[in-house]
Amino acid sequence: MTTEALGAAVEELLRPVIGTALSGGAGGAAALEPLVREVLGALAEGAARRGGPVAAASPADLAGGVADTFGSARGTEALGRLTELLAHGSADPADPACAAHLHCPPLAVAVAADLAVSALNPSQDSWDQAPAATVLETLLLEEMAGLVGYDPAEAAGVLTSGGTESNLMGLMLARDRVLGAATGRQIELTGVPRAGAGGSLGSAAGARPRILASAAAHFSVQRAAALLGLGEDAVIPVAVDSQLRMKTGALTAALERCVERGQLPVAIVATAGTTDTGAIDPLRECAELAARYGAWLHVDAAYGGGALLSDRLAPLLDGIELADSVSLDWHKLGWQPAAAGIFLVRKSETYASLARRAVYLNPADDEEAGYPSLLGLSLRTTRRADAFKIAVTLRTLGREGLGRLVDACHELAVAGARAVAAHPRLELHGQAGAGEPVLTAFLFRYVPGASGGAPGVDAARTDEVNAALRRRLLREGGAVVGRTELPGEGPGRVRLKLTLLNPHTTVREVERLLDAVVAAGTAEEGA
Repeated sequence: MTTEALGAAVEELLRPVIGTALSGGAGGAAALEPLVREVLGALAEGAARRGGPVAAASPADLAGGVADTFGSARGTEALGRLTELLAHGSADPADPACAAHLHCPPLAVAVAADLAVSALNPSQDSWDQAPAATVLETLLLEEMAGLVGYDPAEAAGVLTSGGTESNLMGLMLARDRVLGAATGRQIELTGVPRAGAGGSLGSAAGARPRILASAAAHFSVQRAAALLGLGEDAVIPVAVDSQLRMKTGALTAALERCVERGQLPVAIVATAGTTDTGAIDPLRECAELAARYGAWLHVDAAYGGGALLSDRLAPLLDGIELADSVSLDWHKLGWQPAAAGIFLVRKSETYASLARRAVYLNPADDEEAGYPSLLGLSLRTTRRADAFKIAVTLRTLGREGLGRLVDACHELAVAGARAVAAHPRLELHGQAGAGEPVLTAFLFRYVPGASGGAPGVDAARTDEVNAALRRRLLREGGAVVGRTELPGEGPGRVRLKLTLLNPHTTVREVERLLDAVVAAGTAEEGA
């Protein structure tokens, strides 16, 4: 078959197939335009049909509707019908009554920028797949390093899928650097030595590695320890105060016990913004203790890193510049579409164990000729150009503009917490200062009417009512409210949570949300 005949055969093969137009090339924009219009229309229709923060339906009913549409949507109608289905069946973080999680409503400008990335589909694992995006990510990371307080010329980093990946990277580098120095081994090559194994540094070489993190730290710390071959039991939970901040004295005592038991403190994980209350551990004190005991300091600022955008709140993160590594998530308090995680290290040389050479992606002679590669900075190979939407947002709003959004959400949370404290049927969990949330989240609970029972029974009943009222709100489509539990044992620990990340929400809308919580609690008591 001739080349011409083969080309004609391919063209004929694709002619009857719907949806084969590509988004790139000179004709990509024209192919996208009518489809984007259809998506926008379907998004509006789905949101109107939902009519609130979440569809009023039980999980089973919603699943049945999804299955029906998925099974019947075909051909040219598939895009519109499935998009409307997604919009109708989504929890909408832009709705003032959707305030459960660190699930932000993304800025329209960031979503538009992300569309460009999806259309062009650059991959960050080699320069020849993403020439401009490679440079943009490098420049953005230099700017982020400066925001944290690192020297951009000495720091390094990468865009990640979020805090879980960033925490894994920080603890991996901690393992390789600290355990490697103690054992005289290249841990990423030889693996984690078994406890008691000999080494060039005597008894320290066989010490069991330990990671110290607050009892309120993110569960990804334990997950990372498991993935790194250290085991979840290697993570030592450190006691927290009433504000859920790690106690410096408890951390000191835990480090001393490690040494007494012949264990090796590999890393201290300090949290800057816990998921429940936004609590920030004493970062400067954690840095001093890490230096004293030879441990790596990783700061999980996936949530609280947004405070760096605010002149008012940035001082809360004093000492973050002393950390060996930092996690930031701009898909939380940064209003970006997920994923928009950032991982940074203070010294680029600490990245050595991640360096990789793949001859088909970053051959040495290419780099010597001036074609840089980001492959050795990431745990992933194929990777979206997630830096682009952040870069566009920063250049559009600037730090000052984003800082105003942070401040607006903080003020909203303060007003919401005060409304809870003033309500006779709501109880606010203790906050720093005069009842003020640290960042944009706070805990509270609905207080049922007195039952006359024993305290333990009352506490259990209060837990049941609070858990049930949240499900009632979901089932009725009235609100999406968070639910968590305070550290400890026994009943009475269940709390509801508001995480306010919509800077356009009003105080009155938050008050209406609290009224809905009280109404649902009253209904559950009656039930």
